[in-house]
Amino acid sequence: MYFTDRGIEELVERRGEEQVSVEWLAERLRDFVDLNPEFETPIERFSTWLARLDDEDEG
Repeated sequence: MYFTDRGIEELVERRGEEQVSVEWLAERLRDFVDLNPEFETPIERFSTWLARLDDEDEG
């Protein structure tokens, strides 16, 4: 298990039953980057990866 898995597991435990929109998620990511600008590049890469996830199945 990677160190980051602990945070993912906590997210699932605390909020796993919730359904959220992509718009809500995008706003939370913007808030996070505003508070933590050093994470701008990883968040941008993660967002791009999520946005293009279905493209991998088509190619």
